[in-house]
Amino acid sequence: MTEEPRWLTDREQRAWQAYRRMFLLLNAQLARDLGQDSGLSEPDYDVLSSLGSSPRYRRRISDLADHMLWSRSRLSHHLARMEKRGLVVREECDTDGRGAIVALTEDGLRTLGEAAPLHVQSVRRNFIDLLDSDQIDAFAGIGERVVHRLTHTAGGQ
Repeated sequence: MTEEPRWLTDREQRAWQAYRRMFLLLNAQLARDLGQDSGLSEPDYDVLSSLGSSPRYRRRISDLADHMLWSRSRLSHHLARMEKRGLVVREECDTDGRGAIVALTEDGLRTLGEAAPLHVQSVRRNFIDLLDSDQIDAFAGIGERVVHRLTHTAGGQ
């Protein structure tokens, strides 16, 4: 016999639907702004910003895939497209012959430097500046709690 689901209350349903709608609309707007402002896709910016915050602007490809929650195959295909545009370069790993490193090129670093201020303006305009200080703290706490649950339990169970 299966247990009856704990259906969401009206209040819980309102919170869940508001989050889902916000997530979809906000991501779509940020992606539109990123494309218009810098010609980058969200995945492009995710790769560039991840590398930009890494020591010496480089990272093991396997670590980058894990960080971005992408398969190694997906990342490899995306990196190939970014290499053709001169934004990143792959290098052999000095300490592990099987591993590979991806690094920002000068063009990649310049592109990130030009895109980041415009992207943060979009994040502020469409999210941060709409919230007061208490709401920002509450949202950060909620996000951190959910992320902790999903990253510290098997499959979020």
